[in-house]
Amino acid sequence: MGYCMAPLSAGPGLRRRSGPKPFHGVRTLNPDGLSLVALPGLPLVSPGEDLPALLVEAMAGNGLEPCAHDVLVVAQKIVSKSQGRYVRLADVVPSPRAVELAALVQKDPRHVEVILSESTEIIAARPGVLIVVHRLGFIMANAGVDQSNVEQEPDDEQVLLLPEAPDAWCETMRAHIYRHFGVEVGVVMSDSFGRPWRIGVTGVALGAAGLPAVVDCVGEPDLFGRALRVTQIAFADEIAAAAGLLMGQASQGRPAVLLRGLSWRQAPAPASALLRPKHQDIFRS
Repeated sequence: MGYCMAPLSAGPGLRRRSGPKPFHGVRTLNPDGLSLVALPGLPLVSPGEDLPALLVEAMAGNGLEPCAHDVLVVAQKIVSKSQGRYVRLADVVPSPRAVELAALVQKDPRHVEVILSESTEIIAARPGVLIVVHRLGFIMANAGVDQSNVEQEPDDEQVLLLPEAPDAWCETMRAHIYRHFGVEVGVVMSDSFGRPWRIGVTGVALGAAGLPAVVDCVGEPDLFGRALRVTQIAFADEIAAAAGLLMGQASQGRPAVLLRGLSWRQAPAPASALLRPKHQDIFRS
């Protein structure tokens, strides 16, 4: 199936470059670069809703018909909400370990208990900070257990957990787009992570389908013909970070972004391929 060369924003299509050059990593299809558009009109998502159907409806209803090699980026929070991944803190009985740890990190013991239930290892704990290994393998603050942009009732606080099986959800979403539009796209589920040695959060991929989450450039020549030895591109993370510029972190209400203009040759690989094995982690081994 041919590539769509037109950018996602309104305007005339772009002409295809003559004679595409062979490549192994990542490139843009358009001489004007990438186009990113946030899907408008998405409603607040409730447990049990068919989120893939809502996203396809938002694309079709706004004339955003995807093309081959487009990438749909979806915020993990609306996936979690559709899966009903809520926990009411009133229903949580903290263990002695959670109570002790909560005193150290200065958090609600019930919240800490939920974090521990989602974790396999504690990496760091100090006042205001609890870094853990999530049971899906992610090293992150609070196991992704969050209250931001989560509906609350008076005297009935609740938290939201990460989605179940992010890579599998992305594959389901990708198949839904193919059934409706007849095109092969990539799908990335994004979240916001803090990073060691850097201030602030940035988008990362929790799940991916239809694209290589990691692009291996080892052996490719650099600008001066020297073969790259260790370069690997966190492709899905870079896509998630780009989409995050439109999604925002607060009240923007733009949890899905369609990206156009990338091309890749390497075989698809899930976001789990981004997880560094523990024996390669010099800070944990």
